[in-house]
Amino acid sequence: MTSPPALEAARLTLAYESRQVAHDLDVSIPDGAVTVILGPNACGKSTLLRALARLLRPRTGQVLLHGQDVQRLAPKELARRLGLLPQSSVAPAGITVADLVGRGRFPHQRMLQQWSHEDEAAVARALAATGVAELADRTVEELSGGQRQRVWIALILAQETPVLLLDEPTTYLDISHQLEVLELCRRLNRDQGRTVVLVLHDLNQAARYADHLVVLHDGAVAATGAPHTVLTEQLLHDVFRLKARVVTDPVFGTPLVIPIAARNTAAA
Repeated sequence: MTSPPALEAARLTLAYESRQVAHDLDVSIPDGAVTVILGPNACGKSTLLRALARLLRPRTGQVLLHGQDVQRLAPKELARRLGLLPQSSVAPAGITVADLVGRGRFPHQRMLQQWSHEDEAAVARALAATGVAELADRTVEELSGGQRQRVWIALILAQETPVLLLDEPTTYLDISHQLEVLELCRRLNRDQGRTVVLVLHDLNQAARYADHLVVLHDGAVAATGAPHTVLTEQLLHDVFRLKARVVTDPVFGTPLVIPIAARNTAAA
């Protein structure tokens, strides 16, 4: 029997003041899977992620987290069940890596017990998993962009939520560290059963690491499903304005997109 979705968006209309980003959007995020949201720039990927995390209230429609309306959950309850890494975050001046990552434990703390051995262990696991344990005593502002990104990922890992949303988590990272982050996301899914949702731009990384794809175009869902059914040459032409070939990756057996050229709009 198919499990109910971890997250479900039904008939969402999303807007910033007078600018509408999406209308009548329906999205289902499978439980216990790695989902990647793809699409060209300004198609609504980050806006959708913000709505799923309750940072943006829909004009219409609702978002369900394991069947419950996120608008009805208490803030701490939501933070114990869903973690979000936004595109850009700013750390307080002078804060150390360990102290910043420790803030991920706030949803688990009670008024009369501000810090516990469980909190300490969770922070240590998060620092180790992201490879920043040796930076624990350094201030965040003195780190490189790639190091900072891994520290922010450690913060949401310390939160220990069953659902993780990461908006472009490979930003600022070189290719080696990009793969480390994506491998980490897959381990969190495979070994711990966490539901992971990523916004990515790299089509081949999405095809390699995702169980499920959601492709957005002009604020609507253009396609959804397994990578081998979604990433077709026609979709690349229609959504990404890209002339490409899709072949089978000889190493991983996943779809491999070989770009040829941007679509000639004048001749299309």
